[in-house]
Amino acid sequence: MKIKVGIIGPQDSVKYILQVAESYKDIDFIPFSYEATEDTLTILKENDHMIDQWLFSGQAPYHFALENGVITESRGSYPSLQGSSFFGTLLGAVLNEGEIIRNFSIDTISDSVFQTADEDHFLHTLQFYSFPYRGYMPSDELVAFHQNLYEEGKIDVALTCIRSVYLQLKNLGIPCYRVKPTQSAIKIQLDLLKERSLSGKYRMSQLAIFGAEVIQEEKYPSYKLKHQILDLSRLLLDFTEETKGSFVQMGDGLFVIYTTKGELDLSIDGKRIENLMKTIHIQTGLKIRVGLGYGMTVFEADQHLRYALQHAREHKSETFVLVNEEKEVTEFYHQESTIQFHTRKWGKEWEKKFKEASISPGMVSKIESLANHYRKTHITTNDLSIWLNSSERNGRRLLGELEKLGLAIATGEEQSGHRGRPRKIYKLLFV
Repeated sequence: MKIKVGIIGPQDSVKYILQVAESYKDIDFIPFSYEATEDTLTILKENDHMIDQWLFSGQAPYHFALENGVITESRGSYPSLQGSSFFGTLLGAVLNEGEIIRNFSIDTISDSVFQTADEDHFLHTLQFYSFPYRGYMPSDELVAFHQNLYEEGKIDVALTCIRSVYLQLKNLGIPCYRVKPTQSAIKIQLDLLKERSLSGKYRMSQLAIFGAEVIQEEKYPSYKLKHQILDLSRLLLDFTEETKGSFVQMGDGLFVIYTTKGELDLSIDGKRIENLMKTIHIQTGLKIRVGLGYGMTVFEADQHLRYALQHAREHKSETFVLVNEEKEVTEFYHQESTIQFHTRKWGKEWEKKFKEASISPGMVSKIESLANHYRKTHITTNDLSIWLNSSERNGRRLLGELEKLGLAIATGEEQSGHRGRPRKIYKLLFV
C-alpha cells in the first residue's frame, strides 16, 4: 500500500510542490488548495482520516493548524525558507526593478538567515526591515508592517513569504516579491515525511498481546465466580471484536487477546482500556489486572506481556501495565496518573553488580521514575514503601541494596512520629 501525503496550501504553491514531487513514485500525493490560511482547519478535519502525513506549503498554514489542535507535529511538516530562497527572490527583485534598490522589508524569515547572509555576502550595504515571528501571524498584520514602511519612504520593495500578503500589497500598488522554498528544501521534507510514514506503519503493524487476569479474592472457586468469569469473557470478546483481534481463554481467570499495536493504540489513547476495566467491575463485580506487551515477533510480545503481568501483580488493586518493544514499562494507576521506566538503561558494566545484589535493574529504574514523578531526590523507607505499595521493611531492604551499589547514600535522619529509632534519609544518586 502506498503512502498517502496530503499537500496543503495556496493553489500555485501546491502545483509547484506537485511538480517537485513527481520523482516520488511510491507516494500518492493528494492536493488540497485554499484561498485563505484559515481554510486549513476545514480541509484537515474533513480529510485527515485518509492521509498518512501532511506537507504544508509554509510556516503559516502549518502553525495555524498546530495551534488549533487539528494536527500534531508528528503528522506534518513544511519546507523551510533557506538562504537560497531569499537570495533568489532578492536578485529577481533587483533585476526586475531595473534600478539600484537598497531598502527592503521582509517578513517571516528569521534574523539568523540575514546574519549568515551578511557575513557571507556583504549585505550590510543594503537596508532590511525584518518581521520574523514564530508560529502563525494574521496576514493583515504583515500587510500593515510592509505598508507603513513603504508609506514612510523607508523601503523601495517588499519581500513576503505569504501569498495573501503578496496579493494585498500588489493591490495597494506596493512593489512586492514573494519568497518561495527551493526544490531541495521541498525534497528534504518529502524524504522526512516518507521515512516517518513508513516508520509509523511499521510500528502500527507490530504485534500486541493483551492479557486480563482476574484478581481472585475468594480462596476457592465457586459457581458465582464461574458465572462472573463467563460475563467477563463476553465483555472481553466484544473488546476483541473492536480491536480486530483473536481471543483465547487460558484458564478460569486469565484471558489473552492477540492483535496489533495500531488497533490497541486507538483504545489506549481514548482511555478505552481504563473504561473497560471499570465496566467489567460494574457489570461482573470482578477486579482485573491488565498487561499489554508489544513486540516484533509473537515470542517477544508474549515475553513482554508476561513481564507486564508480573509488574501488575505487585499491586493489590486494579492496574494496567504496558511493556513496549524497547522493554519500557508504563504503569497506569488512575485517569491522569502514569509511571514510566526503562529496564535497559543499565549497561554491561552494571550487569555483574546487579547479579550480586538483591535488587533488579528494572526495580532501580522504577524507583528512578517514581522519584522523578514525585520530584524527590531525598527519600525515606516510608516514602518508598508508599510509592511501591509495599511494607516498610521491603523499602528498607531496597534502599539498603541501593546504598551497597553506590546508588544511594544516607544523608541524615528524621523522627518517625512513633517510639523507636528514627528513619534514615537517603539521597538517590541516580536521579
